[in-house]
Amino acid sequence: MGAQNAARDDEFRAFTGGAWARLLRTAYLLAGDRHGAEDLVQQALERAYVHWNKVRAADDPNAYVRRILVNEHARRWRRRRPAEYLVEAPPDRPARAGADPDDRAVLLAALADLPARQREAVVLRYWEDLSESQTAAAMGCSVGNVKSQAARGLAKLRESSSLDGLTTIGGSR
Repeated sequence: MGAQNAARDDEFRAFTGGAWARLLRTAYLLAGDRHGAEDLVQQALERAYVHWNKVRAADDPNAYVRRILVNEHARRWRRRRPAEYLVEAPPDRPARAGADPDDRAVLLAALADLPARQREAVVLRYWEDLSESQTAAAMGCSVGNVKSQAARGLAKLRESSSLDGLTTIGGSR
């Protein structure tokens, strides 16, 4: 039994090592700050560890854990919506070549102003580049709801006066 547990733990550590950066990036976009993102990822991985046999048996363990992450974010949001988001430092991933870091900060602030479900839909669809069905699976809703939430979120981003200087938001500007 001890060798079996050790092998299970090693498998989970390997998964965590490969998934950490991607989960942290997604959590940062959802939570709006690095510390909240780290807490969110740790909580999601804690839940994944407890149910590791079910997670590893899934068709896509990464999608399963991403779903846990999104659910954990929604659970937090229902408990207490933060009054504001303070960003101490940019995420680990550098901006794309030619991107202005100030534009990135403005976009992150605009994302933080979206309601939680709209932000989830926009982040998963357009930042993580998931399909509508993958996004629906991660959010635990229908594809139609993803389309609706993403469209509303993009519309709010397009209307945001703080984004006037940016060149593209969801195909316009």
